[in-house]
Amino acid sequence: MTTATYHNALVLPVSGDQPWFWGWLSVDDGGRISGMGEGSPPADAPLPHHDLEGRFLAPGFVSAHSHIYTGGMRGVAASSPLYEWVSLNSQMLLGAEPDDLYWMTLAGGLDHLSCGITSVYNFTQSRVIAIFDYERSVLRPERVHSAEFVTRQVDGLAESGIRFVTSVRLDDEQLPESDALAGFDAVMRHLDTVPADQNLGGSVYGAVQTSSSPVTADRERTLMNRYGITNQAHFVETAEQIDVQQAKFDWYDAAGVLGPDFAFGHFVHPTETMVSRVRETGSSVVWQPMSNGRLGSGIADIPRLLHDSVTVGMGVDDQSCTDVSDPFENMRTGLFLQRGLHSDASILTPATVLALHTIGSAAAIGVADRVGSLEVGKFADLLVVDPYAPHSGPIWDPVATYVLGCGLRNLREVIVGGTSVWSRKADHPLRAQADHELTQRMIASAAASGIHPAWPPSVSKKGK
Repeated sequence: MTTATYHNALVLPVSGDQPWFWGWLSVDDGGRISGMGEGSPPADAPLPHHDLEGRFLAPGFVSAHSHIYTGGMRGVAASSPLYEWVSLNSQMLLGAEPDDLYWMTLAGGLDHLSCGITSVYNFTQSRVIAIFDYERSVLRPERVHSAEFVTRQVDGLAESGIRFVTSVRLDDEQLPESDALAGFDAVMRHLDTVPADQNLGGSVYGAVQTSSSPVTADRERTLMNRYGITNQAHFVETAEQIDVQQAKFDWYDAAGVLGPDFAFGHFVHPTETMVSRVRETGSSVVWQPMSNGRLGSGIADIPRLLHDSVTVGMGVDDQSCTDVSDPFENMRTGLFLQRGLHSDASILTPATVLALHTIGSAAAIGVADRVGSLEVGKFADLLVVDPYAPHSGPIWDPVATYVLGCGLRNLREVIVGGTSVWSRKADHPLRAQADHELTQRMIASAAASGIHPAWPPSVSKKGK
């Protein structure tokens, strides 16, 4: 890590009283923000100095809900709802081995970084490959791996350079309890191998929505206490079997899991009681507007949650159901859906949705002390965004231009801890290999279930 000062920039701190200012920001040799302010930098500001020539300097996006290994399944089940889509995803992974998941995850992490996401809550693919059982509303195991199937995903994400929370499913109904706990423990121990600045902690991949007994909620509470970790559960995401989903909320509540360390992913179809309990307990909600729209899951009433002072973050979810890891598009999709749903252009503002995908996401997953905004002492995770390439005209409202008028085509550089990790001129040295490995390994894994891509044609398919 090296020191630096960025100046002559439109700074969007996403914190404090100023939504933007024309000024500078400095980075210390520990990769943290050491100073910032309006106007020109002080004479003793750290070298080298980078003149941004009026470009935006903003915090890296935080995806509070991602399944990073899924980039090889873009475009699948294109008109299917959640459970059909997730079952096809699982079938396509039946032929995968631990090293396949390493490359899939590395490719996904690099893809997130190249889209301006510098921190992520990652739901690892469980070592149990399971298919959704419609009749019992549970997961039916099809193939079981060792814990290495998950730890190699941790290795891949560490190699990418992104910061990450590692979420692990217990699989207590698919495995003997002792085996499930041993596998979870192995992953938690493996997190000690991740560089400290990248490791944002472990978490429970909440699975009560697909469990048959409330004991799963109790076991998840035990894990949270044992390791001092958080929990995020997919919940009431889809209207399919909604009565079954809603009925399981009480299992979490009775287990004492709800609270500041707990988040509900999606939360599209809650009851009034559920919303009240989330507010009362200080639990969070993580919103995936593009994924919810793609799968026809519904539109979460985010303005209502914000009105109730619920902490809300945003995530780009699966690359196989959001299809592009694009936080700019995710912000706009969410903003426009809410305005259309409520027939009210003021129901959600650009400043609010930007905060949701940065500091809101960081707060929802318990890492707002380190990432999510530009503040002295936080990691220097920065985006350089050029509103003049392509040119967007005069900037009347900087935050509105950033959210409504900019996108990946304007992204010029991604900086993590003061170090450039992606730019228009330079990508990660493993990016081309990771993309190639992802493609070949995903084709081979899916072929084990008789599933083949339209292009490129697989060897097994050509041989038929």
